[in-house]
Amino acid sequence: MSVRRLADDSVQPASFSFNAENQAWAEKTIKKFPEGRQQSAVIPLLMRAQEQDGWVTKASIEHIAAMLEMPLIRVLEVATFYTQFQLKPVGTRAHIQVCGTTPCALRGAEELMKVCKHKIHHDPLTPNTDGTLSWEEVECQGACVNAPMVMIFKDAYEDLTPERLEEIIDAFAAGKGDTIKPGPQIDRDFSAPIGGLTSLTTSNPKAEG
Repeated sequence: MSVRRLADDSVQPASFSFNAENQAWAEKTIKKFPEGRQQSAVIPLLMRAQEQDGWVTKASIEHIAAMLEMPLIRVLEVATFYTQFQLKPVGTRAHIQVCGTTPCALRGAEELMKVCKHKIHHDPLTPNTDGTLSWEEVECQGACVNAPMVMIFKDAYEDLTPERLEEIIDAFAAGKGDTIKPGPQIDRDFSAPIGGLTSLTTSNPKAEG
């Protein structure tokens, strides 16, 4: 496992607070847990902090520890253990997570990473020159049938070719990421077989009777 550390102090903001909407959401989320178990809200609160600021800052970790009356080291342990938490600034318009696990690797993940290196930055977790895009290789994201795939924030983009990924990157770079429909990027219905169903294509008369 790679060592994960907080970003350098030079890029850390001086303070953190949830905006009004997220503060209300956080308070409601904490109340979902039984008395004495409020610290179980640490992961959703960290995720909401990341969604608000784009990454998990040292100040947000300290703020959430105080909210949950939780030892700071415990919140730090969570933030540095789970790789979905970004510990330094990433692309403001898109952070592209390329699955590199076996099914995706066999179907072209390496070529997708070459696209990211060419169009974004040679090094993972390093934003491009204007800070709008970044990328990294990650482990399985659960869309093996539709390999290869990437995640951009909460959305999956599947059945990718290098050319299609280039188009997606260009759209996000132009601030038009919302024009790209998530899911399979070919003529496939969710995770159904390419070309349509190959079984259970007719009804069972006995079952209907």
